[in-house]
Amino acid sequence: MTEPDVTLTDYGLALECAAFAVLLFRKATAQPRLRRWFALFFLSIGVAALAGGTVHGFFLDVRTTGRAILWPATMIALGSAALSTWAIGAHIQFSLRVVRLITLCATLVFAVYCALVLFVTRSFSLAIGHYLLGVFFLMIVFSLAYQRTRARPVCLALMGLLLTLVASGLQQGRVGFHPIYFNHNALYHLLQAVALYLIFCGARWFLAAPRVREA
Repeated sequence: MTEPDVTLTDYGLALECAAFAVLLFRKATAQPRLRRWFALFFLSIGVAALAGGTVHGFFLDVRTTGRAILWPATMIALGSAALSTWAIGAHIQFSLRVVRLITLCATLVFAVYCALVLFVTRSFSLAIGHYLLGVFFLMIVFSLAYQRTRARPVCLALMGLLLTLVASGLQQGRVGFHPIYFNHNALYHLLQAVALYLIFCGARWFLAAPRVREA
């Protein structure tokens, strides 16, 4: 295993996301569409973590077949998570007509993103940029929902998104505890695990609560 700290934290992240997705699928709700998008969000990040961890652990050499397959899969899965953030925010904040428009636009952007990943560039910066755009949108929606409800789980979810931004900044700055035993990617995964738990708390609240969007 070439980068055990990154691989193991990635695999832990994948297990956490799988558990969250299962729990959400099992949760009764009057908003099944929103539940599906939240579940897809966690599943997508889980798949990205599983594939990315396998790359870091066993296929760091860019000439390997495993790297050629798994790295684009990692980036596309993260793009799917980005698509989910737009759909989640739209369902929480807007009417069904606007939801369809936002989801359609986000799907088209996702298609362009996938084309770039497959045929132009596989730089992880592209994946991070695409994902963070959705995170910013969701932050705005969660902020508006918190202003309306003052619900603690919504505040926790917002804090989770803020922590995601902090984690991404530290990762891009290559900040870690140790260059070999716990590098910047491993720290990113650790912070993401906390952030995703906070977002999960918010997701459960949104699925159990009455519709909180503006009229």
